[in-house]
Amino acid sequence: MPEGPSIVILREETEQFAGQKVLSVSGNTSIDLDRIQGKKIQEIKTWGEHYLICFDDFTVKIHLLMFGTYRINERKETTPRLSLVFRNGELNFYTCSIKILEGDINLHYDWSEDVMNIKWDPENAKQNLEKIPNQMICDAVLDQNIFSGVGNIIKNEVLYRCQIHPESLTGKIPVDKIEEIIDECSIYSFQFLDWKKKFELKKHWLAHTKKICLRCNLPFIKKHTGVKKRRSFFCTNCQQLHT
Repeated sequence: MPEGPSIVILREETEQFAGQKVLSVSGNTSIDLDRIQGKKIQEIKTWGEHYLICFDDFTVKIHLLMFGTYRINERKETTPRLSLVFRNGELNFYTCSIKILEGDINLHYDWSEDVMNIKWDPENAKQNLEKIPNQMICDAVLDQNIFSGVGNIIKNEVLYRCQIHPESLTGKIPVDKIEEIIDECSIYSFQFLDWKKKFELKKHWLAHTKKICLRCNLPFIKKHTGVKKRRSFFCTNCQQLHT
């Protein structure tokens, strides 16, 4: 599943279509394609893992899910879920979720929850974490209504950086460590973005999919943690468990 930084890259790669009229639209999506035909894109935005094509009175929300892909100015052999053709090119999406959001896009999203948005609010994240003291931090960091855009890679890397065991209970983690986790979720997301643009993301991983802790020279634990059962890679020697 693409994480927030990857969707920011998609937005940057497709900003050329903002202000353009949709000359033709097709695809096997169930949304009403006639609404899009002939309409001008007002803006392209992102919220975490959501890619948003904003028109005058509605927005097309695209989520690439686990295996979604896209093509810019080219097509795959399979039928796209959604295809938009413009005067200056085309945009095609495959194996993804597509929905229509009615009205003003700002009524649908809290931009302060997006770790890569200029309106990101760390204090708001801290207050939301205080409401779920019995939740494991591995689940809390993946909560898109607290850390929109943070995915499993970012989770593993941030918790390793902050030396926090993924099964720690949020309410038991010291306040200074909670603040560090919050800050690192945004910091690492922007580093992720930079590294991915340079095609060098994986070489910077310290925990995700790794077998040995670089700090302790001990084997990592690989485990599906929390209620979300997402893969965690962690060191039981240097990542403290708070329960």
